[in-house]
This record gives sequence, C-alpha cells and structure tokens, in this order.
Amino acid sequence: MPDAATATLDEGAREKQIVALSSVGAAVLLTSLKLFVGVSTGSLGILSEAAHSGLDLLAATITFFVVRVSGRPADRVHPYGYGKAENLGALWETVLLLVTCAWIIFEAVRRLTGGVVEVDANIWAFGVILTSIGVDFGRSRTLMRAAKKYDSQALQADAIHFSTDILSSAVVFGGLVLVRLAAVFDVPALERADAVAGLGVALIVITVSVRLGWAAVSALLDVAPEGLAERISETAARIPGVREVRQTRVRRSGSASFIDLTIAVGRRVHFERAHAIAETVAEAVRSVVPRSDVVVHVDPVVEVGESLADNVAAAASARGLRAHGLRLHNIAGALSLELHVEVPGSLTLREAHQLVTEFESAVKGEAPELANVNSHIEPAEEMRPAAADAGDVEDVRRRVEAVARSQALGAHRIEVWLADGEWHVSLHILVRPDVSVIDAHKRSERLEKRLREMVPNLGRIVVHAEPPEAGTKD
Repeated sequence: MPDAATATLDEGAREKQIVALSSVGAAVLLTSLKLFVGVSTGSLGILSEAAHSGLDLLAATITFFVVRVSGRPADRVHPYGYGKAENLGALWETVLLLVTCAWIIFEAVRRLTGGVVEVDANIWAFGVILTSIGVDFGRSRTLMRAAKKYDSQALQADAIHFSTDILSSAVVFGGLVLVRLAAVFDVPALERADAVAGLGVALIVITVSVRLGWAAVSALLDVAPEGLAERISETAARIPGVREVRQTRVRRSGSASFIDLTIAVGRRVHFERAHAIAETVAEAVRSVVPRSDVVVHVDPVVEVGESLADNVAAAASARGLRAHGLRLHNIAGALSLELHVEVPGSLTLREAHQLVTEFESAVKGEAPELANVNSHIEPAEEMRPAAADAGDVEDVRRRVEAVARSQALGAHRIEVWLADGEWHVSLHILVRPDVSVIDAHKRSERLEKRLREMVPNLGRIVVHAEPPEAGTKD
C-alpha cells in the first residue's frame, strides 16, 4: 500500500491538474466571447483582449500538460524528478505573450498613424469586458491559492498572468468609455482612445511577461531564491554539535527544492553521533523548506582542548591505523614521541613505511611542539575465532583459575577462546588495595609467565588487576 506521503503527493498532483483544467475552460469561454464582440464592434482593445485570451488558452493548455508531467515521480532517467517541466512551461508562456504584444503594438500604431477603424462601443462590448474581469478575478484567486499550497511556479505564473488580465481589461474598458464619450460630446480625438488602450494592454503584458520569464529562466539556471541559503545555514548552525556550516547549495525543480549542506563536526565525535547530528540538521532544514530533498555532508574538524593522544588517535584513524603505547620524552629540551603503530599485515614494508611516515607528519603538523615522532611498526592482529572442543576450553579455564589463585587473591570474568590455532585468555585478578601500581603490574607479569608455562600454545593474555571491592560489583 502507498504510504501517507505518497498519497498526499498524488492528491496534490490531482488538485493542481483540476485547477489547471478549469483555467483552460475559462480561457475557451473568454476567447470566444471577446473574438465575437471584438469583430462585431471593431474595437482594437477588445480584439487585442481576444488575441490575449487566445494566447491565454494556449498557455493554460500548456500549463495543464506541464503540471501533469511535473507530477511524475523521479526515475533513473530523471533522478531529480520532472519539476523543471513547470519552469519550462512558464518560459514558453512568456514567449507566447510577447508575440501577442508585438501584434497589438503594430496594429495600435497603424491606427494611431492614420488607419482609423470605426469602433462601436455598445452594450455587448462593455458586457464582455465586465464578464472577462469577473472570470479572471475568480480563476486568478483559485490558481494563486493552489500555487501557494503546492509551491507551483507554473500555476503561479498563470495566476499572476490572469491577475494582470484584470488590469488590462480595465484599461480596455476605459478606452471604450472614452470612445462612447467621443460620440456623445463630438470629440473626434477621443476616438483614438481605443488604440491607446490597446497599447496600454501591450505594455502591461510585456512588463509582467518579462518578470515571469526571468523567474522561469532563473529556475532553469538553478538560481537560488534570494536569502534562502542564508536562512538554511542559520537553521543548521543552531543544531547542537554543528561547529560550522561550510557550504549551502540550493536548486529548485518545480515545487521541489534540492539542498546540499556541508557541516563541520568535531572529529572526536563517534560516527553514529555524527550521523544523528546530520539527520537532525536535515529535519530542521525540511521544516524551513517544505518539499525539499536534503543531503548533509559531514567534515571532521579539530576541536579546542584536544590532547596529544586525541591528535594521534585521529591521525591514525584517518589512515586506517591503530596507535598505542604512547611515551613522551624530553631530551635536552626537545620533546620526542615514541609509540607503536599497527598496520595491516598484508602490506609490504615499503607501503607500510610510507603510510606511517604520512601519519608521523600529520601528528607533527597538529602538535608542532614535537621535535621527533618515532613509530614502531607492527602488524595488526587479526584474530579469527575457531570452533573449539568444550572439554578443551574447560581444561584451559581450570588451569587459568589454578594459576590465578596461586598468584592473587582470586580471579573472575575468565574468558578463553581459540583463534588462529592459539589459545587466548582474558581475566580479572583481585589484588590487595594497599599495594602499589608497580607491584600489581609485577604480579600480572608473573601470572602471565606462569600461564605460558602451564598452558601450551598460549597466544594473547590480557590481565586486569583490581581491588577486591571492585570485583564484588561485577
């Protein structure tokens, strides 16, 4: 079954198509009425309105099909969807309107320069203009309401277009009134008012067409809406964990927005936490920009207060290495760092040395107080657990317990497993709480040595020394 979001999307596409289709019906009605009355009265103003409405009909038809296409979901050929079809349709509508304006201006100039045409400003002329104003008012409100609801540029273009039709019709109405007054008061100069009204219509339509055309071209060229990137950056910067918003890119496709963000997060932040921060940023941006597809890229950055150990761990992790056994020496006033670096055992010595040299350079770059960084290269252990006989495991465990009792107050959390043909042991031993750390470490070493004598083929041993009260909490 389709989910709620898909159902809402389908419902929105259907509503946009119904609104666009109703605009087509209105355009058919107005074009027919204006053409009939314009021819009957000889009014250039009404004929220009008829031509305008004819182009409206074509534009409304284009809008209807464009809205149908733009509602298709994204696919392999169009991974960003078909939203640009709305912008392309708005651009075609602009071209058609400008062609109409060119004809109106030509005919008006011809009449003003001598080609006077008798205009019959009768009741039908006034009636069709008033009807046009009423119809355009109703459909422009319906289109604009749908355009705002679904953020549709195609419907918005139609709505603005038809709202200007109201103004242009009012201009024509005024021209007819002046023609009527010319007949009543015998003022011949007013007879040319109809041609002037036609020019007024053309200028109004040109102004609006250029504005609509620029908006369509801007969308096709991926010009971001003014101020939107800044609002998105401010929203992302307020999310806890975001150190910086480094890049914000926005592109529009019909009613959808595609947003790419790059944010900086502290490099000590765990991967899962960094992912959660990115998801929170995406949700916050979607709340600011509805119907948006948000992709957040995370850059790790150095945080204030990082220790030398943090720097070393970050430099090693970035190269797929592990570092341990850090020791810092002050030799004749110069700081020197010694450490062990684990590299994949499958690397050649040349490859491993190059990788570790890059790692050492990175550490010195982040800790300029270091005069030297000396690394001991060793292969990373890749223990592969294997099936072991239960009796053998229990036998090794008993030996470990016996040795531990002889070397300490007791032992617990003893784990034994077989990997790569060797036995591996991990255990906690209890030591008197008043002994020094040095003495506790020596006991662990003696225990390890005794275990290697008692358990054949023993590999890694991990001994954790703790006071008795800590052992009772496990």
